[in-house]
Amino acid sequence: MNKRLKGFIFIGVISLSAFIAMDSKDSTYDPGSKWQLIWSDEFEQEQLDDSKWNRQVEKAGRFNEEWQRYTANEKNAFIKDGRLVIKAIHESDVHGLDQYSSARLNTANKFSFKYGKVAARIKLPYSMGIWPAFWMLGASIDENGGDTPWPQSGEIDILELYGFRDDAVIEANIHYANKDDQHEMMGPVEYHLKKGIFADDFHIFELEWDKNQISWSVDGEEFISTPINSGERAEFHQEFFLLLNIAVGGTFSGRPDKTSVFPQIMEVDWICVYQK
Repeated sequence: MNKRLKGFIFIGVISLSAFIAMDSKDSTYDPGSKWQLIWSDEFEQEQLDDSKWNRQVEKAGRFNEEWQRYTANEKNAFIKDGRLVIKAIHESDVHGLDQYSSARLNTANKFSFKYGKVAARIKLPYSMGIWPAFWMLGASIDENGGDTPWPQSGEIDILELYGFRDDAVIEANIHYANKDDQHEMMGPVEYHLKKGIFADDFHIFELEWDKNQISWSVDGEEFISTPINSGERAEFHQEFFLLLNIAVGGTFSGRPDKTSVFPQIMEVDWICVYQK
């Protein structure tokens, strides 16, 4: 049985983002009647499905002066108990560049789409210097075989968490090139948990995207919407692919220190993409 619909009970009028998060072991989710599933991964196989995901390999410092190296090693990304686990590991007793390993998974050249709804049930890591993300890049980006550099390719951050700031806060953002062809962004918008931190349990993160706007929700609660129908935001009218990763350290995320806890894991129960 589809685990997203397991135990689903219709209880009256359901919003377009209706769900019931029953506990950490089960949830039900209904995207709404107008949405049709076009892609999903529920991580019920024994190994990561390489027809859907790429394991991106990058040396330490490649992005934002981050300390981790991204590996194709299964110790950093694997399937366990029907969930994807991304694991950031401190490989030594030293805090510094290339002393950590992690995973950065993407669907480049395997799945991309334009407009729709993305939903995922995720438990996030925590701790000083930890920077997990669930996000999207324009399919044309040169990093993955396209011909367009960043930020002209566009970036949509469904969620980012900065452990050095607050483990109960995630941020949403978009990045693009302005009329002078320079980096511009919406600016990070925060969602604060009312109780606990994001590492305590799973939460459902949603992005809804059409030709006019992009909207973000957590557990069915929309917290930001931004228009994309201006000329400067033309990047957001092309196909994008999905990414999941845990970064360690970096220009924007603070550095691990003696208070940091390792290993850190991100657990993903399922990811679904819908279109009308």
